[in-house]
Amino acid sequence: MGESLRYHHTLQISKEDKVKVPINALPPNGGNGTYSYSKNSYFQRISSNVVKSNIEEEIYKKLDVKKLASTSNIIRVVDLGCATGPNTFMTIQNLLESMKHKYQIQCPNTPTKIPEFHVFFNDQLSNDFNTLFTTLPKDIQYFAAGVPGSFHGRLFPESSLHFAYTSYAIHFLSKSPQELQQKNSPTWNKGRVHYTSACKEVVDAYAAQFGKDVRDFLDARAIELVPGGMLVMVMQGIPNGMHHSDTVNGMMYDYMGSILMEIAKEGMFDESKVDSFNLPYYGPNPEEMTKLVETNGRFSIERMELTNPAPWLKSIRQIIPEWTVHVRASMEGTFNRQFGNEVTHEMFQRLIKQLTQNIEILETKLWDMTQLFVVLKRKE
Repeated sequence: MGESLRYHHTLQISKEDKVKVPINALPPNGGNGTYSYSKNSYFQRISSNVVKSNIEEEIYKKLDVKKLASTSNIIRVVDLGCATGPNTFMTIQNLLESMKHKYQIQCPNTPTKIPEFHVFFNDQLSNDFNTLFTTLPKDIQYFAAGVPGSFHGRLFPESSLHFAYTSYAIHFLSKSPQELQQKNSPTWNKGRVHYTSACKEVVDAYAAQFGKDVRDFLDARAIELVPGGMLVMVMQGIPNGMHHSDTVNGMMYDYMGSILMEIAKEGMFDESKVDSFNLPYYGPNPEEMTKLVETNGRFSIERMELTNPAPWLKSIRQIIPEWTVHVRASMEGTFNRQFGNEVTHEMFQRLIKQLTQNIEILETKLWDMTQLFVVLKRKE
């Protein structure tokens, strides 16, 4: 087809058992090709930057950098779900500058004794760490290391981290809910690829899987962060009480499902592939996140709020092609594994047309607060 695509090994599963296997999300596209994440992630960067000043404020008011650096003069920071850059490098630079500034305020008599920083870049085992580290800026003022592995479990020794950050990663589930594979169950999500527009039982299954994943995530970070350490999370979210299908992303997932069913009816593959495919993605509301943090009990909620991820955007019409490519860079591998490269490419081409045809509806969602910003502090 001429496009630069990323290929993935497929699981060897019998036709009878394939429907029973939950879907897990693959990392974003590696390399520097047409649909690579490194070339198609600036929307995520812009959205994360919406809360840049909020993070700086939380560090300034609530992070005791002097105390954290008192034992060894080393501050350890991790970006969980770093992908392939360049967003992670810009974020880390901003975080470190804020911490240095806070230290200088706390220690005005020793301005030259700035703590050293050890930064860890984490993502899944199959993430393209080669692209990440070959694009590492030359003038960094920190020690860098890669840490492959799932952030739903332990990654670091006990009380070894001072600051943990994750952006546009935690809303990806460790796997799609197992219940969705049961044909004779109310959770059978036939003809759809997501929980948007699905019945309550399907939504509840997704929420339960997200809850388990976040509990595992918080349990691990509670062990790894020192008392007084900070955890910042930026993710897709939804206001309390809003229906998931009313969000721009929810509408897009509905379109993906209908397009795939349309392609299946054209004979390119069997409809059962759609029935057995459920995107492992969930956008929580603040109430859900609050309950999960309170259940963990080892963090204080310093800040939790919904923001508009694109306050700069005047019209969705102008960005539909670019937005679709960004989604493709993030999710193409997961679709490729289920449907193959040809079908996945066709789906994304039709998705642009579908989004454009429904532009009037999408425009009404332009100012929705669908980015959840959470700041937690490890209790002393």
